[in-house]
Amino acid sequence: MLSFAHYPTAPLVVVAALALDQLLGEPRRWHPLVGFGRLANQLEARCARHRLTGLLAWALIVLPPVWLTTWLIEVLPTPLKWALETIALYFAIGARSLVQHAVAVHLPLSHGDLVQAREKVGYMVSRDTSSLDEAGVARATVESVLENGADAIFGALFWFLLLGAPGAVLYRLANTLDAMWGYRNERFLHFGWAAARLDDLMNLAPARLAALGYCLCGNLPSGLRCWVAQATTWYSPNAGPVMAAGAGALQVSLGGPAIYHGICKERPQLGCGEAPGSDDILRACRLVQRAVLLWLTLILAGGLLHA
Repeated sequence: MLSFAHYPTAPLVVVAALALDQLLGEPRRWHPLVGFGRLANQLEARCARHRLTGLLAWALIVLPPVWLTTWLIEVLPTPLKWALETIALYFAIGARSLVQHAVAVHLPLSHGDLVQAREKVGYMVSRDTSSLDEAGVARATVESVLENGADAIFGALFWFLLLGAPGAVLYRLANTLDAMWGYRNERFLHFGWAAARLDDLMNLAPARLAALGYCLCGNLPSGLRCWVAQATTWYSPNAGPVMAAGAGALQVSLGGPAIYHGICKERPQLGCGEAPGSDDILRACRLVQRAVLLWLTLILAGGLLHA
């Protein structure tokens, strides 16, 4: 298994996986997470609505792929092992697709096509986007870029560096189940409890490292100030630091009321300054990209020092 004990190989795998992501993006066909999602839906439909059942279902669907990846890493020859590690990390991250989705909102919004911008941002967020104004569309997109940047990039990198390819697989599958089962509604309140809590636990460290990266790559004083003052006001223990630090680093105002499933939810204000506009969507993307370069620089430096 790849770990800090075998750190010299980790930077090479990270570089290769990020390069594949930038070159290919997410595969449109035969993505393993699509099949995993279908299997998760079938399993959930057959389960009782209890916490213990949800925990057992989580273990039943997540642990076998992690075990299989661990076994393959142990038995494969070195070249194939490195290839498997690279492919596993490539499937676990989604840097290019995150930017592509954000740009798909920015383009119509910057040209005054609010209808199409609402449609495109609807692919990124779970809130009702049909009545959003221009600032609302930009706000939702920036929030998604910051939060999903932590999930789709930095969380996967963190767990890969900690546990190798099995760690990246574990994190991506746990994060996917949280997105599918982690709702606080009648259907998933008990069954999805384990998926939501386990995802929170796995993101405790990487979310805060991502928030620190946003601060270092943006307006540092503002990012740190908003992080300290506002993170605990947010309803998610990990999204709070990420979004507060990111909003402060960009010096834009996020949060506020949003409609979810027909119900208006009053959310705390995050960040500082004016409401974001279409150009701030691109600024958020660049902030995430700079943070990725920062992480990559530190990973490469760590590998050289270890060697």
